[in-house]
Amino acid sequence: MTSKNDVLRLNVAIKKPLAGMVPPNDLTATEWAEAKHRLSSESSAEIGLWRADRTPYLRELLDAFTDPKVRRIVFVSSSQIGKSTFENIIIGYIIDEDPSSILFIHPTTIDAREYSKLRIAPMIRDCPALHKKVADPKSRDSNNTILQKTYPGGILTLCGSTEAHALASKPIRYVIGDERDRWAVSAGKEGDPWKLAMARQITFYNAKAVEVSTPTIKGASAIEDSYSEGTMERWCIQCPHCGDFHDIRFSDIRYEKEEKVVHNKKQYKVTKICYACKSCGCISDERIMKKQPAKWIAENPDAYERGVRSFWLNSFVSPWASWESTILEYLYAIGSTAKMQVVYNTRFGELWEDRGDLEDEGSLLARREDYPEDADLPEGVMVLTCGVDTQDDRLEYEVVGFGHFGENWGIKKGIIMGRPDEAEVWNRLDDVLEHIYRFEDGSGLRVSMTFCDEGGHFTQDVRLQCRARLGKKVFAIKGRSGDGVPFTAPPKKQKIVVKGKFVGTCWQYAIGVDSGKQIIMDNLRVQSEGSKYSHFPRRDDYGSSYFTGLLSERLVYKPERKQPWQWEKIPGHERNEPLDCRNYALAAFKALSPDMDAIDSRLKAAKREIRGNAAAALLGAVSGKANPAQKPVRKKTAGSALKKYYDEW
Repeated sequence: MTSKNDVLRLNVAIKKPLAGMVPPNDLTATEWAEAKHRLSSESSAEIGLWRADRTPYLRELLDAFTDPKVRRIVFVSSSQIGKSTFENIIIGYIIDEDPSSILFIHPTTIDAREYSKLRIAPMIRDCPALHKKVADPKSRDSNNTILQKTYPGGILTLCGSTEAHALASKPIRYVIGDERDRWAVSAGKEGDPWKLAMARQITFYNAKAVEVSTPTIKGASAIEDSYSEGTMERWCIQCPHCGDFHDIRFSDIRYEKEEKVVHNKKQYKVTKICYACKSCGCISDERIMKKQPAKWIAENPDAYERGVRSFWLNSFVSPWASWESTILEYLYAIGSTAKMQVVYNTRFGELWEDRGDLEDEGSLLARREDYPEDADLPEGVMVLTCGVDTQDDRLEYEVVGFGHFGENWGIKKGIIMGRPDEAEVWNRLDDVLEHIYRFEDGSGLRVSMTFCDEGGHFTQDVRLQCRARLGKKVFAIKGRSGDGVPFTAPPKKQKIVVKGKFVGTCWQYAIGVDSGKQIIMDNLRVQSEGSKYSHFPRRDDYGSSYFTGLLSERLVYKPERKQPWQWEKIPGHERNEPLDCRNYALAAFKALSPDMDAIDSRLKAAKREIRGNAAAALLGAVSGKANPAQKPVRKKTAGSALKKYYDEW
């Protein structure tokens, strides 16, 4: 004889309700929201009944919630989209139409309390259908507390992700997870909070789980993993020109801006904004795109058969966040990694690329050091090289010092404004290259070799200027990417053609830029002074913008590529000139291939001669006898001792 428990177990196994056991709901979640859910002034810019036409993308999510085949919904989105409204609607729907137990999990208990007071309480207050079912919190015998709301047929429990006892004790039909990416890794010692919560649904054939979150860091995002398990749907808008559907991303937005400086701070004004279609390239403005037909398009539709639907949305479709406001957020975040991550997560709805175990801007800023006050060079520097990156409107350069065993020092970072085809720009670079950089004792070094990038729109001009400076060891370089490309190779002669006329040749070095980037990043990981350690001065030219550029790229693995390891810019770190300049300076040092021991001996001999002359001058002053052969220390350094060093070098 089959018992009632056997029937229930069979029902759970086949995931279908027995006929007549569960009454059908009168309304879908969308219909319920349009008929009964009232927006409150505490949580929305609008008040009154919720309208699906204002946020049409939420209709599909709400329909998925009432779809009996869907057991799990994943919703990844930026801010100002309606995540909280979606959560509130399904909570209200459950209480009023399909009552059962709800576990609503937040990152922390503080978050749960704030959500209850600012979102749940106003919703219950303003929605008559809910107000009459949830006990009044002011009554003496009320079971309505901040973290628990009782109603006929169930109870809503709010908790933090660290509360293992709340996650693993009682059976729960509905589990909702808010801001999933901010949860604790483990609920005490009990393990993954989400798995603990899901385990409480086993006894319910009609259980549903909802994960909602803003994305955070790529490779460390729980919501990213959950999204990939579902249908992977994107809200795609139809192009008015070609008719193709695409989701709008920041990379598809084109804009023009004006900027000015007020009290040493940049102020921005966005003047023109448009969307460029991925298919046809035609442009459309924001007003038109937000009125175009749109639909969810799944990348992995087969996941529906497993009962998992996942959705990803950004603020470019939000009725409350204008494109201009998003672009301004981006512009004002430039130069700040922390601010830029917020923009990528909460506005672009994109994952932030983390550097893993690489240093960050903050730690490199903190480890800057004071170089000698009245000198350019700290002790230990033996060779100077310079890397120059050419842009359409400027030259950027860095002079780098090298010592024994790969130890290196940032000496000077600068920008020379002007087009690379202007002689004045190169004359100002000569001032950098011909300058004698001094130690404390007055001895000094000049730049031994300079590598100048010839890429861009001024290749022939760069070659021409490098040929004119061959005596200063200024060479044009061509960067080549790819695994296995050697960092440096012997130079080759290249033609110089100006206005269609051949004017001569110059030497060009081809450098493996990927190899150099790996060396630089490996050096930055070294934490103690000595071999391969990178020093930086505590000065404005080595400020936050320098380190943002130095750390602008990371190595990522792409198995679909022929060369799977690729260097890519980290989102928000578009300015990579400091990394390029450091790379070229390092390549110049490698190409120079100096005998560091011999240089060390000659440099020490020059320093001894300077100290000896200084001692003789002091002795002459004490004895009252003039020393006509003695010259001031700095003149002596620039004279015989330094000249002898360069002649031998």
